[in-house]
Amino acid sequence: MSFFVTSLMFSIPIFLILIGIEALAAGRMGIKINRPADMISSLSSGVTNTVRDGINFGFILISYSWLVEHLTIYKLEPVWLAVVIAFIVKDFSGYWIHRMDHRINVFWNRHVVHHSSEEFNLSCALRQSISDTVRFGAIFMVPAAFLGIPAYIFVVIGPIHLFMQFWYHTRLIDKLGWLENIIVTPSHHRVHHAINPEYLDKNYSQIFIIWDKLFGSFQSELPDVKPVYGILRPAKTWNPVVINFKHIWQLIKDAVRTERVWDKIRIWFMPTGWRPDDVKLKHPVKTIEDPYEQVKYKTENSISLIYWSCIQMSVGLALMFHLLVLSSSVSTPPALLYALFLVVHVFAYTSLLDKRNYGMYFEGIKFILGMVLFVISDLTWFHSPNYVSIIMGFYFILSFSITLYFIKTEIKKIAVQ
Repeated sequence: MSFFVTSLMFSIPIFLILIGIEALAAGRMGIKINRPADMISSLSSGVTNTVRDGINFGFILISYSWLVEHLTIYKLEPVWLAVVIAFIVKDFSGYWIHRMDHRINVFWNRHVVHHSSEEFNLSCALRQSISDTVRFGAIFMVPAAFLGIPAYIFVVIGPIHLFMQFWYHTRLIDKLGWLENIIVTPSHHRVHHAINPEYLDKNYSQIFIIWDKLFGSFQSELPDVKPVYGILRPAKTWNPVVINFKHIWQLIKDAVRTERVWDKIRIWFMPTGWRPDDVKLKHPVKTIEDPYEQVKYKTENSISLIYWSCIQMSVGLALMFHLLVLSSSVSTPPALLYALFLVVHVFAYTSLLDKRNYGMYFEGIKFILGMVLFVISDLTWFHSPNYVSIIMGFYFILSFSITLYFIKTEIKKIAVQ
């Protein structure tokens, strides 16, 4: 099991505990920071992202190891100094990748899911992408390569750097005095997630706020401007899989529809949100013009559907951990199939929250994938004890039946009305 996967095994339970503590604290403080469907969507996004990372699915354009091998001009010693410089280089790299994700049309698709929640809380920190499969961050780490800082140091500090970005996704912590001048705080990051004109595209830093101050993208939280969260083109769905690819699908449609060849090419690399004039005229897209008139997305879901979705999310979390445990011992084809099964699982139950009847079709696909996984594992659930396999078989039948029940009692009923 890789160091990153091992770190996920330990960090995710801690994150879930902190999310629970935040919810309890917000309740005692009388502050509403969560909505059930939104939290389910956020945690489900975390499931899909962790599954992707667990099987290490992605393509690296240029690796840091290759840079070290070909660019080293001085071997930095001692190790502690190499670690400090590596952390600073990692943070510098993160700032520029983050800024590119926000400012370039095609790269926004890699990051939009993280900003898609219209709330701001610890659970939305887990809204991470499954569409950023092409990775190129090493190009910003050339200074470390010049100094011969070994790749294994980045393997260790990478997860630490990522997990240190969790805590500041909260509305419950006010400004932190002198720390505001050094590190990214909840106040800084509330600005970053806001769609107010004063706050838009600000505070890209991940750990050290100094990068924003150096490169002109810093904005402090103003006492008279309350942040409004979300994205300017609202996602209008609880389905994190759909959100991951909604922007790229819009770009594809616009590239096909526009008449000018030059627009078909440049649309991918223009500032985020840019569309050809002819397409904007013929195919308008709803965009929030005044953040203070934002109407948050909601669906009228019964308590029973919310509870069932929580159960489905919990099943997804449990199976996600199972996949992480198996990741080093299962060959690639079954692992990919297991990952696909979990993504379809998330797609199915979050579609019900959206009142979409195609959730039934994806539940059917999940059932088929589950049976295939049984067959390739000699009629067991990845060679688990018999009782586990029996429980999983019973779960597949129950999940399909209850999904059908909600389709008939809630979704079709709404369609008739």
